[in-house]
Formats: sequence, C-alpha cells, structure tokens
Amino acid sequence: MGVKAMLPSYELGFYALVVTCAVLYSGSGIFEASRDSMNRKAFRDGIKPGWHYFGRKMDVADFEWVMWFTSFRNIIIFALSGHVLFGKICSMAVPQHRAVMYMIYGLLAVLASMGLLYLMIILSHCLLLYSVALAKQKWLCYVAGLCCLASFKVEPFGSWQSGFVTGAFDLQDVLFFGGCTFTIMRCMSFALESSEKDEGIYSILDLLKYNFYLPFFFFGPVMTFDQFHAQVSTPELRRRDHEMRSIRVNALLHVGAIVAVDIFFHFFYILTLPSDLKFVTRLSDWSLAGLAYSNLVYDWVKAAVMFGVINTIARLDHLDPPQPPKCITMLYIFAETHFDRGINDWLCKYVYDHLGENHDNILKELVASITTFAITTLWLGPCQLVYIWSLVNCFGLNFELWVQKFFQLGPFAKLEAKLSGAMSRRIRAAFGAVNFWAIVLYNILALNSLEFALLVTKRLLVVGFPVSTLSIWFITYCGVQLIKERERILAIDEELRADKAKLD
Repeated sequence: MGVKAMLPSYELGFYALVVTCAVLYSGSGIFEASRDSMNRKAFRDGIKPGWHYFGRKMDVADFEWVMWFTSFRNIIIFALSGHVLFGKICSMAVPQHRAVMYMIYGLLAVLASMGLLYLMIILSHCLLLYSVALAKQKWLCYVAGLCCLASFKVEPFGSWQSGFVTGAFDLQDVLFFGGCTFTIMRCMSFALESSEKDEGIYSILDLLKYNFYLPFFFFGPVMTFDQFHAQVSTPELRRRDHEMRSIRVNALLHVGAIVAVDIFFHFFYILTLPSDLKFVTRLSDWSLAGLAYSNLVYDWVKAAVMFGVINTIARLDHLDPPQPPKCITMLYIFAETHFDRGINDWLCKYVYDHLGENHDNILKELVASITTFAITTLWLGPCQLVYIWSLVNCFGLNFELWVQKFFQLGPFAKLEAKLSGAMSRRIRAAFGAVNFWAIVLYNILALNSLEFALLVTKRLLVVGFPVSTLSIWFITYCGVQLIKERERILAIDEELRADKAKLD
C-alpha cells in the first residue's frame, strides 16, 4: 500500500499522547538515576564539576564532545574563521581561482597544526593514488585505496606512520588519523571518477584542491570528487533566494543544539550510567530502554552539530555539501540508518549501489551489503566490537529485503490487496516497530559496549516479557505511526511541488 494512506486524526492524537507520556516517564527514571548516582565513586571519571549554583555535575564521558569545546575550541574558531574570511576575499577578488586559494590555505593550516612530516605523509598517499589513477583501472583503484586505508587502520602500520610525526599534543592522534583516513577516501573517489572520465585524467592539482579544502580535511564529511569539482569550478557565484537567511538560521540552530546538549548533560548522565552495569541493572525496564534510545539520539545530535557547523562553512563557500544524518527518531528502516551521510553517499555510489544495482535481487543485495560492511569495518578500525556491529547490521539490512520479498508472494500480496490502506499501514507499522528496536539494539554495540547491549536485550526480550516487551513494542508502534504520518505529509508536498513545476 502507498505511503499516502491516512489515519483518523483522533487515532494519531492518541499515538502522540502515548509516546509523549512514555518519554516523560522514562526520562523521569533516568533523571532520578542520574541524581542518585552523581557522587558514586565509579562515576568519578565520567562526571565532573559543573553548575555549582544548581547543585549539578556534568557528564563528560564523551571524549569527542569535550574535545571540541575545550582543547579544540580555540583551534576550530581560529582556523575556520580564518578560512571564512580568506574564502570571502578570494570569492570576491578571484572567484575563478577560489579552489586554488582554498587549497593554499588548507595546506598552510595543516602544516602549521601538524608539521611538515605529517604533510609529507599525506602528499605521499595522494601521489601514490594519483599514480594508480593514471592506469584508469577501477579494480586497481580499489585495491590501492583499501591498502592505503589499511595502512592507517591495521597495526603495526598505523603506529609506524604516526611515529614519523614528532612532538605531542592532546589532539595529535585525533587529527593524524582523521586527516589521513579522510584523505584516502577522497583520493579513492578522485581515482574512481578519473577512471570513468572519457578522455584523459584529472590533474594532480585537482586532487590537491579537493583534498586540502580545510573544512572537510580532518573530520569530513566526504564529498565525492565529481560533486566537489563541478561546484568549485563554477565561475559565477550566485546565491539562491533566501539562502543567506537559511545559513544564518542553521547556524543559530547549531548553537542552540550545543547549549541544549550542555544543559542536558547536567541533568541526564546517559553516557556515564551504562559504564556501571551493576548500577544499571537496578533501573526499571522503561528507564533502561530510554537510556539505550537516548544514547542513539545523542550520537545523532553530535553528528548533526559537527557536520552542520562544517556544512555551514561550506555553504558560505558556495558549495552544497552532504546533509547531516537523518534523526534516529525518524528511522525504522536499516537502509536509512547512518550517522555520516558523506561516508554513506561514498559507499552507496562506489560500492553498495554499484554491486546491488536496484537492490531487488536477494543474492546481489547480499554481496553488496557484505562488501559495504567489510569496507566500513576497515574504515572504523577492525576489532571484535566492530566485527559484531557490522555483522548484525549487515544481517538487519538483508533481513529487511528477505521479509519484503516473502510478503510479496502471491498469497500475502492478495491478502494485503483486500485490506484498506489504513489497515495495511497499521500492519506495516507493527513490523516497523520491531525493526526500530533492532536498529537501536544493534547500534548501541558501537556507542556503548557489548555488555550493555546484551543487558538491554535480555531485559527487554526475556526478563521483561511479556509486560515490558509488549508495552514498549506498542509505544514504538505509536512512534512509527507518527513517523509514517510525517512521511505521508512530505510525500504529498513533494507531489504538489512536482505538479506545480510541470505547470510552470
């Protein structure tokens, strides 16, 4: 049945009420647990002094978030502010050469922050993959690129290369591996796009302009070479209607998100609580479910803030970068689950869509998803936890297709055809609710720990059965119906815009 099947307004109102009450009830349990555990000895490393006048300490268990707003804050402000000012001057003075100016600024910034030896390592990998691109053989580009990526992700090669960078400061490892691994992904994109070029190959200068665009260099997102090259090569720089207003609004939203997370961490210790399994086992099933879910929501907010700030800078430079990830609250399908849309776009373009084609064939889909998660495993860094995460998410992605194919068989298709659109939507939402929690349980593996993921799974499916299991499933079903309603409205709006465009 189509996405446009409508439900009665009173039914949707009931779903919204149920979800709201459940979130408030679960949140109150997490708040009480946070308040009671504030002074526990086991939480000393994760909770630090915060707002003394409110009597609250702050959850600082997330290294990345703390890094951005303490030791890395001044560097971010200085480097990106310089890029914005430099880019504005270049866009006004020499718009046709702005990409070269961005490259020069990026090279100087990398040199100043990481040193000459680091820059030489980056340039050596760029030169190697450029040389491979000259052969215009895709398989060779894949092999060389993945070997270069493995040289940073597999020991002892990673430590050997990082050992060339002398000196030490708090962010050296983060900037070293971030810049190197994103460089490899960009160089692979360059090589693969060059292989498809009808005549000749892109120049080494094109690769350097692409790789040393500073906002993307250390932390991404990865913008595929074809898109970057087309956008920076545009000599006429024009803003769309109300574009600057949109950029300002997005910037304010990101500032608001940062403040909201800071406030949230003073009252909800969602990152530190899972570290003490003895304490977590005393929480109710509702609080435990809310704790697992809130960890995924926070990780999305963190990704949205990081990529949102970078994307704002890129939009000021007249680029159209990959969008921030889709909120986990709006997801109940594995195919849409990603926290880095740049990497997701890269993998889809060069691996997943290339091998899976239209994603309708079970065997091709299996090969495509296994290959995609194998590369993702290498990208994240091979270890036991990443292996498990890749395995279960790969299974979830394929299981979706298997279930879809099963229910497309004759008897089930005929049965659904006899149902009304609203009833079909209700049945699909029930399955979507199960999928939603599969996404949550599979991904807290990477965000917390295997032990915490197993604890949540056992409590929700075994210990809490049937009351907690069915209750949480029903609440999730209500949430999925609200997501489907939003999708229905968006689909109708999109259709109206398309009809208007045809008339115009």
